[in-house]
Amino acid sequence: MKRNKKSEISRDIGLEIGSICGRYFFDMQHLHYGYWTEDLAVNISNLHAAQANYAKFVSSHIPDGVKTILDIGCGTGQMAKDLQDMGYTVDCISPNAFFAEKARKLLGEQSRVFECAFQDFENHGTYDLVMFCESFQYIGAPDAIGKSFGLMKDGGHLLICDYFARPLEGKSMLAGGEKWTRFSDVIVTYPLQQLADIDITDAMAPTLDIVDDVFREAVQPTVNLAIKLVASRYPWPYRLVQRIYRRRIEKIKGKYFSGRMTGENFKKYKSYRLLLYRKNIDGESTVRADLPEQSGACV
Repeated sequence: MKRNKKSEISRDIGLEIGSICGRYFFDMQHLHYGYWTEDLAVNISNLHAAQANYAKFVSSHIPDGVKTILDIGCGTGQMAKDLQDMGYTVDCISPNAFFAEKARKLLGEQSRVFECAFQDFENHGTYDLVMFCESFQYIGAPDAIGKSFGLMKDGGHLLICDYFARPLEGKSMLAGGEKWTRFSDVIVTYPLQQLADIDITDAMAPTLDIVDDVFREAVQPTVNLAIKLVASRYPWPYRLVQRIYRRRIEKIKGKYFSGRMTGENFKKYKSYRLLLYRKNIDGESTVRADLPEQSGACV
């Protein structure tokens, strides 16, 4: 997959800001979506608890016998630290210098943190489990699966917990997510046995409602006030910038302030799944390639 450097830089900066603000204001240790159980009220003050639920959910599906794990796109390293505390040996990959340094400080000498894109990662051994938690979509199925397969021991496992773009007609109202159709076309070409396919879309979707609320109630009013101040003090430069970057500004407004970033739209356009595979020694694939409407248990 061809990488867009400008897009990567923008995404990394956004993640860094989110990590700093989330940790400072809401005690958020993780960067990923939250897993919302029925007994947990959906509000931003509970997001850190929902994220902790997510980490527990993922770790509960690590197969017996796994000892070594490669965490791809480790963020600040908190998931790896949780796994470390559970007795696993965890190595991490992060293409972001800010997050790589955070992970090194958190994990200490027990873990190796490789600062590079997964596509550029040089083989430092094989692992019982290769894991993607909301990082698979940024790499793309061909590169992610192909490279992971070479890093798995015989009989090793691949765990993916991420959202995918549903195969619907028309343009999606929400960006992001590997296309399920492309993922399906790639995964069936490898000798893998599917152990689990768990649909957790409903449990993850409320995170989008929180994000939408933050943008509408906090970010948008702040941005509007800043624009008002700049327009009043520097009218000519302001109008010039508005004219030159009109399309970019409209795109940003449409993405963040249009009210499309909701849990209902997430459930319509995305499918968040935990997928677990075992590397087959006999060289046969037993992977199912469809996307069922509901899949609430291991298959």
